[in-house]
Amino acid sequence: MENKKNKLITILFGIYLIILIWIILFKMQTDLEFLPYIRSVNLVPFGQSVIINGKIDLDEIINNCLIFIPVGIYVEMLARNRKFYQKIIPIFLITLFLEISQFILHIGATDITDIIMNTLGGMIGILSISILYKFFKNREKVNQILSVLALICTVMVVAFLGVLIIVNY
Repeated sequence: MENKKNKLITILFGIYLIILIWIILFKMQTDLEFLPYIRSVNLVPFGQSVIINGKIDLDEIINNCLIFIPVGIYVEMLARNRKFYQKIIPIFLITLFLEISQFILHIGATDITDIIMNTLGGMIGILSISILYKFFKNREKVNQILSVLALICTVMVVAFLGVLIIVNY
């Protein structure tokens, strides 16, 4: 039974990663010709890339954090017996892959702030689930509830994205 649960979590995590790639790399575009042709690198944390009209764009910073919280949740559920730093490594590598891919494909700005905030979001996801495990004591019950919630959310997101695609055509 445990193997089936992990398989479901792995499949849902894979779907989430595909959606994440579509959002971050392809900017939710269904037609690749509308992708921006941008190639820039920002190595100054919270520097020029997040300043718009002289003010820090908190929306982008917060959204970069929020979108990676589910990554941390999935990593915690799949690698719960690993040390904290071992769980952060895949989150960091995923965000690094996405940022480097934007640069290589000329479809976005590679930004250290994004890497920091994405990794922080993943860490928040890991810590959230760790707190739930400590609070409720029964890890299997928490995982079961989270798996059902993840399945419902994934179906809803995929349906919503499907509607977006249909409306745009």
